[in-house]
Amino acid sequence: MGRFKLNKVLLVTLLTFFLLFTFTSSFFAAEKQIVVLSINDFHGSLAPSGKNVGAAKLADALKTEKSKDPEGTILLSAGDNYQGSAMSNLLYGEPVSAVFKEIGIEFSAVGNHEFDWGIDRINKWEEDGNIRFLCANIYDKRTGQPVDWADPFVVLDRKGVKIGIIGLATPETEYKTLKANVENYEFRDPVATLEEWVPQVKNAGADIVIALTHLGSFQDKDGNVSGEAVDLCQVEGVDGVISAHTHQRVSGFANGKPIVQAYYNGRTIAKITFTLNENNQLISAEPSLDNLYERPDTLKDDANTLAIYQKYEEELKPILGKVLGKTTVELDHDRYAGPSLLGEWVCQVMKDRVGVQVALTNGGGLRTNIPAGEITAGKLYEVMPFDNTLYTMKLSGADLKANIEHGIMNEDIGWVQIAGVKVTYNPEAEAGNRIVSMVLEDGTPVEMDKYYSVVTNDFMATGGDNYNFENAIDELDTFIPIRDALMEAVEKAGTLSPKRQNWLAEVSQMKTYVVVAGDNLWDIAMKFGSTVQKIAELNNLSNPRLIFPGQELLIPAE
Repeated sequence: MGRFKLNKVLLVTLLTFFLLFTFTSSFFAAEKQIVVLSINDFHGSLAPSGKNVGAAKLADALKTEKSKDPEGTILLSAGDNYQGSAMSNLLYGEPVSAVFKEIGIEFSAVGNHEFDWGIDRINKWEEDGNIRFLCANIYDKRTGQPVDWADPFVVLDRKGVKIGIIGLATPETEYKTLKANVENYEFRDPVATLEEWVPQVKNAGADIVIALTHLGSFQDKDGNVSGEAVDLCQVEGVDGVISAHTHQRVSGFANGKPIVQAYYNGRTIAKITFTLNENNQLISAEPSLDNLYERPDTLKDDANTLAIYQKYEEELKPILGKVLGKTTVELDHDRYAGPSLLGEWVCQVMKDRVGVQVALTNGGGLRTNIPAGEITAGKLYEVMPFDNTLYTMKLSGADLKANIEHGIMNEDIGWVQIAGVKVTYNPEAEAGNRIVSMVLEDGTPVEMDKYYSVVTNDFMATGGDNYNFENAIDELDTFIPIRDALMEAVEKAGTLSPKRQNWLAEVSQMKTYVVVAGDNLWDIAMKFGSTVQKIAELNNLSNPRLIFPGQELLIPAE
């Protein structure tokens, strides 16, 4: 009898376990996963260099990830695909299209740099790369309708799940690309646009909705996410946001929605894993990043992509490999860090090429350092991938000051780079009122109502980065490519050894001198290797003869 009871208990236990196992297995078997992999701001970074792993390794990493679930994985780009490297620029993005096709990237947002060569090329990129561009918030001013060269959204069917993808461009495109290339387009508010299109995508059957955008985001060390793309997470019906533009690593949540950004240049892959139940209801959405540049030893080259890269490398070798000269020092540059040696050298070349008093260029137009050693044509394409030209004008001292002010400590666009005018600024002052003094190269103070000869680039001259030269006179686009001027300067010099001139310097970098009895400004100027005019301008002395013991004077840095 005892044995019977024991067997009965054992039987009930086994039956219960079996039923529980069957139920649990059925439950998990009913779940579906959709994996969305994305890159952004690739900028034609086909070659391995530094943290850039190169197209062949990026391709293998993406293919490997997709092979885990081919049916449920979608590959996307968030824009700025083509502009940025010599290999891509010389062939207007053709090598990038070949690589994207090999990888299997299906859709792309429209980045601001997709406009750099005119929007007419987008149809060829779609055809050659087997890719479609998505954008819902760019309207043609001439028709009042959404542009016809990009679809506002798409709905895919993967594993029986309908995935809606809505494309969005950043409104900053209006001033972060050449004005002539976007003057016919209106970039509407992304949040309002998304609110308009989400219901339509839902009506088209979408179970989940993803915003594929070229809008910026940032993430701090505590995981908090900020930036214009974050506002999209507040839109009802949006299940995930892919951001770009700011070249950041982002993997987090905003309003409970996942948001990602995959750094730039193909260094990182962003991933959002959507889990749905048997009724295609969203259970969870998890963001993550794979920082490829942190694990270079684990990466391998995809053979097909490597062959594509080597084909173009061989084709362009006579151009890109040409050694123009060398530099004995590194020409460093970081547009967000301040004035740079590279920026000063470029501006000096611009100034000398057209024979003007002052040169200005935007920090964002220079994309990489020039290391000490040989300088090739390919390197100068990397430094200045944009086909900007030298643009001359005459500008009042007041407008010159206003434009330099605009480029000081500008967290949005980076720092202006200058040559030909010594500018001191106070970083503690409010934006727009930081400049303390402006003195020309010959020591003459800049007068607000006097005109000076200036050169900039055609991007800035026409409103790029929100610089304003509307009051300029005698404007002339020379149509001389700045890159060509740089190449000529290197070849002519043979060897470069530029030194920092500190054309743009903080007041804190100045020396301070306390006047003593018997001093005069002339003697003080001689003592510090400066001039009366420079010291008077820096200290706002209306009468240089009136100085007094105990008075503190700022002495210009030389």
